Parts: sequence; structure tokens; C-alpha cells
Amino acid sequence: MMVYQVGGAVRDELLGLPVQDRDYVVVGATPEEMIRQGFRPVGKDFPVFLHPRTHEEYALARTERKTAAGYKGFQVHASPEVTLEQDLARRDLTINAIARDPDGRLIDPYGGMSDIKAGILRHVSPAFVEDPVRILRVARFAARFEQFSIAPETLALMRAMVDNGEVDALVAERVWQEIAKGLMEKKPSRMFYSLRECGALERILPEVERLFGVPQPAQHHPEIDSGVHVMMVVDCAAARNYPLPVRFAALTHDLGKGATPPEEWPRHIAHEVRGFELIKPLCLRLRVPNDCRDLALVTARFHGLVHRTFELRPETLLKLLQETDALRHPQRFEQFLQACAADACGRSGFENHPFEAEDFLLQALKTAAAVDAGAVARQCEDPAAIKEHVAQARLTAIKEWLAQRRGTCP
Repeated sequence: MMVYQVGGAVRDELLGLPVQDRDYVVVGATPEEMIRQGFRPVGKDFPVFLHPRTHEEYALARTERKTAAGYKGFQVHASPEVTLEQDLARRDLTINAIARDPDGRLIDPYGGMSDIKAGILRHVSPAFVEDPVRILRVARFAARFEQFSIAPETLALMRAMVDNGEVDALVAERVWQEIAKGLMEKKPSRMFYSLRECGALERILPEVERLFGVPQPAQHHPEIDSGVHVMMVVDCAAARNYPLPVRFAALTHDLGKGATPPEEWPRHIAHEVRGFELIKPLCLRLRVPNDCRDLALVTARFHGLVHRTFELRPETLLKLLQETDALRHPQRFEQFLQACAADACGRSGFENHPFEAEDFLLQALKTAAAVDAGAVARQCEDPAAIKEHVAQARLTAIKEWLAQRRGTCP
């Protein structure tokens, strides 16, 4: 029985990156032998075990054979006869097919080390085409490793998988899992550009694909192209280390522009409403978590209003707080403003401009929230009028706050 460290841990060590998780492959063992040594079985589809002390994952060396469409259509064979080279051959990319033995020696049968030096994402074998998830994984690695490019022959296989319909066999949960991971990488736009290049974006996220080639007014968007703008916005959200819901809202905030009639270009009147309606089926289709969905809906519907913050009347400011449900969900409102900040900086020439609306609106929320709704309710004789009286008290507070800011009388 031989144990080898494999996969991402070996790759990241060679790249000089911090290692998050270590995975191991075990050659020459049976499940019964692993259990006798105290390992706990956890694998559903193939034999994976947790180490009795470290709880790190140890998988028996295995081979796979394609039996049906989709990423679950595989027959797995694990036995003591399976070699390390056979196990590494089933992996997606050469940079992930490097192993390290207990003495620290590297085993690299497929040229992963040279591809790391050259900055190339290359498939290990033609069996790459058997698993459609690999399209998403390669695109995600492109987002993680900015200095790497996808090998032309690997990109050709990705295109073939799209053309033959293999990508359509992906299940929603796995698509979302990879998109979410890609959004959390250093340069998320590279994931979506890679998916575009192989034709997969149109099949997975047609709402985003439709944005490319749609013009916007140059005075507000020097980058002009709506798709390019959205890519700049998600990269801005990543650069500011915003959480996943904000990054997903950044990706989807302008979907309505893809539905603007061409005769109205480059203007996009009411794109906020159209985008709001497009996000609902998208989130249902990909089974997007509620926190990401809810923030995306709020951002799509109201981001245009935030960009006119300093033109808004007190009544409109209060209405914005009410319609975004900011008083009940202040944390979501803060994330909404983060998404709007990313939208503002995701434009050519505006990358480093301050977004003053964020502090202003947070102060407006603080002012409205400081109103004692209970005290207002107790002074109201008609219970049916309580809501109106509370709103009026909040509006008065906002007016007084604005007057103080401007140095005038309310």
C-alpha cells in the first residue's frame, strides 16, 4: 500500500500558494484494509475515506469509464491493481495530475510541471470530453490563475462538448456550485469570457451572453458594450473582496439591457424592470440560494435610483428605503450599496472614483431607523393610521437631516 498526495495541494505548493486542503490517493489497498486501519468511509460514488486523526480525504486509486450522458454517467473501478498513473490519467488538467510520494518526490507522468511553468491549462487525455463539469472547472481555473491561458486543443474539446450537447446534461446544482466558486475567484470575468469562447455561456447563462454587443451611452459607459461593463463590475466586486451575494448581484444587475429593443439603443429605459423579471427564472433554473437571489432582485430593480442619489427628493429617499426593505434588512441594504459601488467603478476610467452615495444612503437609513416607531404608534389614536404616521415621522427626520447637511432650515 502506497499513499501519495495529489491534486490541488501539490499544484498550489509548486505555484507558491497557500494550501487549503490536502487530498491523498492510496494505491494497492482495498476498502477492508482501509477500515481495519481506522479510516472512516464517506464516499458515495467511489471509495473515499477520512483519516482517523487528521480527517483528511484518502481515496483509493480508481479508473472511470463513461456509460451515460452527464457528469454522473460513469462506472468507477477501484482495486489494488489500479496504478497511480491510471488514477492521474482520469483527472481534468495536467496541473492537477501531479503526485508527491511520502519522500517528497514528484510524480508527473502528464507534463503538469512544465504546464505550470508555461502557464497553460491543458487537458490530461481525450477522456476530458466525458465530463461536462470540466468545461466549468477549466473556466473557473482561468479566473483563479490570471497568468494561465487555456491550451488551444483543450478549448477545441470544450467547444466540441458544447456542440454535441454534453454541456446540456449538467445539473443545476453543479452549475451553480461552479459559478459561485468562479465568482469568488480573483478575476471572475475570465470564467465568463472562457465560457463565451467555447460557446458554453449561451447554453448556461443566455441572459448574460445576450449582453455582449449591446451598446450603452458612451458618456456614462466609455466601455460602451454592456457585456464588457458587467465583466468589469464583477471584477470590481472581486477586487473589493465583496461576498458572493454581492458578486452575483453584480453579474445580474444589468440583464435587462439584453432585452432592450435594438431600435432603442444605446438607451435602456426601464431596463431595471426587465432585468428584475429575468432574474427570477434564472435563479429558479440554477437553484440559486435565497440570499443571492434576493440581493440580485433588489439590485436589478433599484441600482439606477442609487446612481441618482443626490438628485432625489426626501420623499423618494424614504421610498427607496421602504421598497428595498432596508429598515428590516439593513445588512442586505449594505450589500445592495456594495453592488451599486461595483457598478459605478466597473466603467472605463471610473475604476478609482469614490462612490459617495454609499455613505450618504447608509446615513439616511440610520436617520430613518432612529425614529421611535413604538412611540409614534402610542400617540396615534387610529390604529389604521399608524403606518402612515410612522412614515411621516421618518420623512420629517430625513428632511431635518438633509437640512443640517446643507446648513439650511428644514
